[in-house]
Amino acid sequence: MSDWYLGTVGFSYKEWAGVFYPAGSPARSYLALYSQIFNSVELDSTFYGTPPPDRVKQWAQAVPPDFRFCVKTPRQITHDLRLLNAEEGMAQFLGNISLFGDKLGAVLIQLPPSLSTADLDLFNRFIAQLPPNFRYAVEFRHASWFNDLTANLLAAHNIGWVSTEYVDAPKQVVPTTDFLYIRWLGRHGAFESKDRVQVDVLPQLAWWKSQIEPHLDRCKAVYGYFNNDYSGYSPQTCNRFKELLGLPVNQPELPEQKRLF
Repeated sequence: MSDWYLGTVGFSYKEWAGVFYPAGSPARSYLALYSQIFNSVELDSTFYGTPPPDRVKQWAQAVPPDFRFCVKTPRQITHDLRLLNAEEGMAQFLGNISLFGDKLGAVLIQLPPSLSTADLDLFNRFIAQLPPNFRYAVEFRHASWFNDLTANLLAAHNIGWVSTEYVDAPKQVVPTTDFLYIRWLGRHGAFESKDRVQVDVLPQLAWWKSQIEPHLDRCKAVYGYFNNDYSGYSPQTCNRFKELLGLPVNQPELPEQKRLF
């Protein structure tokens, strides 16, 4: 059976105060409160810089033992350097996030839209030097990558192919290792508010369920994360997906709850 690790992209949103976090809760308590509802989070903040060791330790200490962090590789490595001469930066990043210990899920490597298969040799060199004691998942944005050659390359290196629902990206589930990684992103800036569901995505969720389930007998884990831009309010959408899957659903306990899951 697969272990399901489902949550949201990020956890520190001011708009969630009063609807997900109790009103007046200090931001430093958000992660601990979040971990009472979901068993995983994708850390998007690491895209903007490698977190210092003390912060990684604080995050790890705030959550229960069965919680998992998936961590986005800094943009300096993926977008600024475009994987070229990025070994030192990647080593520092991996060294710091290794402090999560058993609470580390997968390392997300999101390639920039301009990185195509014309840069295949560069990509090959980059993944070949990655330490094997981490789980890696790559998200491609350029259309040239979506073919069997990419699947074979990732499988040869035991790296996951990230599935996404994002603008014009192909929707697909292609297992290339012993876990799946799915991101429900939507269009950036689609909603002004992030505190309520504004689009019914149930048909899309049912489609994803149908695509994921045939692979579960060969996957040890499924990591899946919802962005606020997908439906307007990612916690509720994540719980809706858990209901579809028949997984237990936890709800926030609020003194004066504005809306219920």
